[in-house]
Amino acid sequence: MSGHSKWSTIKHKKGKIDAKRGQIFTKLAKYIAVASREGGSDPEMNAKLKEAIVKAKAANMPNENIDRAVKKGAGELQGSIYEEITYEGYGPGGVAVIVETLTDNKNRTAGDVRHAFDKNGGNLGISGSVGFLFTKKGQIMIEKSESIDEEELMMTALDAGAEDVETSDEGYEISTDPIDFGQVCEALKSAGYELISAEIAMLPSTETELTVPGDAKKMLKMIDMFDDNEDIQEVWHNWTGEEDEQ
Repeated sequence: MSGHSKWSTIKHKKGKIDAKRGQIFTKLAKYIAVASREGGSDPEMNAKLKEAIVKAKAANMPNENIDRAVKKGAGELQGSIYEEITYEGYGPGGVAVIVETLTDNKNRTAGDVRHAFDKNGGNLGISGSVGFLFTKKGQIMIEKSESIDEEELMMTALDAGAEDVETSDEGYEISTDPIDFGQVCEALKSAGYELISAEIAMLPSTETELTVPGDAKKMLKMIDMFDDNEDIQEVWHNWTGEEDEQ
């Protein structure tokens, strides 16, 4: 999400995908179906659908699941109609939080989101209350490996349109303009790189530390409540703590 927590966040998400693969695929299928419904079923003509498919493949979602979701969105198969709703609020200690949802029952989802905030020392805000603290960027993560030549990776990414490549002890973080996200992902995959995470992320411009005892635990509990809700697609925040912190 932000700061030094990015790699722990990736591990946290990957662990959840392994433990709850069916639920994760359900969320991804909703996202693909909505993108297909709104912009058409051809990913080359629909940037949002292309991004959704890249994200699904990074999570190892089977191609048949992806194809079925595209067809549902295009109306070729029967499926529910989902509405995109974004909520903004504050977690414990004033952490800025954005919750992106896809729902066929907005009253149910609004109640669930409010409950997760309230139960963990946060509060649901109004639209725009924290959104200005985040910038939308393509974010691609590649784990470090002895087989990767850093200079070659950087040139591949930048030549494809990436804005920046950052290196850490754990791997490489490639950032892009959302418009260039799909083509950068394709270039990296064509060059043989394994993407352990690829998504359009909301990156915070400021960070918040939690210093009051118990606040980090509340923050983790709130994130888990959001992640366990099938209506909730993504949760973005500006907490600098580690998501595997106890």
